[in-house]
Amino acid sequence: MTVKNKVIVITGASSGIGEASAKLLAKHGAKVVLGARREARLAEIVTDIEATGGTAAYQVTDVTKQADVTALVKLAQTKFGGLDVIFNNAGIMPSSPISALHTDEWDAMVDINLKGVLHGVAAVMPIFTAQKHGQIITTSSVAGIKSFAGAGVYGATKFAVRNLMEVIRMESAQEGTNIQTASLYPAAINTELLHTITDTKTKQGMDAFYKQVGISPSAVANVVNFAIDQPEDVNVNEFTIYPTKQA
Repeated sequence: MTVKNKVIVITGASSGIGEASAKLLAKHGAKVVLGARREARLAEIVTDIEATGGTAAYQVTDVTKQADVTALVKLAQTKFGGLDVIFNNAGIMPSSPISALHTDEWDAMVDINLKGVLHGVAAVMPIFTAQKHGQIITTSSVAGIKSFAGAGVYGATKFAVRNLMEVIRMESAQEGTNIQTASLYPAAINTELLHTITDTKTKQGMDAFYKQVGISPSAVANVVNFAIDQPEDVNVNEFTIYPTKQA
């Protein structure tokens, strides 16, 4: 499989989709470099990966800081001799009605969900352009392809990510740099995203909905593995991942 021996940086790797993807990719022979803000969780995940024969490293990373993401990418190059993939997965979802005016949460979503992705792109673009190969995978959301009441700002950041990834794909094709992109649109996946919702009514509704239909982050990890496992001349660039029970 082409996953084997690839060097893969993953942000938002301390739980959920990031953790599940790191473990699955390492199982298939990738060298994974994990970034997130919680060092204890990162260390635990790396220990788990190494205990099953995998190869992994970590660095505490705040994706709102360009220097942190650049340092994470540099770690991958230094420790494993190169870089093949970045999975921009860090994100938060403090959903609420626009009229509630949780403007501090709006700022946080823009900083993490959008600017955090841009920081990942900026960190890898010179490398991928110079070597004329590489892959950028980013977690958008089903809210990045459909509009949902209560998720206006969250959805806006995810729509933006969708556009960004498609433009990178197009420009790379025009420039001959062979950069593959993939956008993920997860629906109700049981992760810590729900913990970031502070609006009481919104959280009650989301908790009940996810309890009814939510599925494991491993569903998304399988898609990430599939995208990376493609030949370099194939770009599988958009994936919507729904629970079968979700209407």
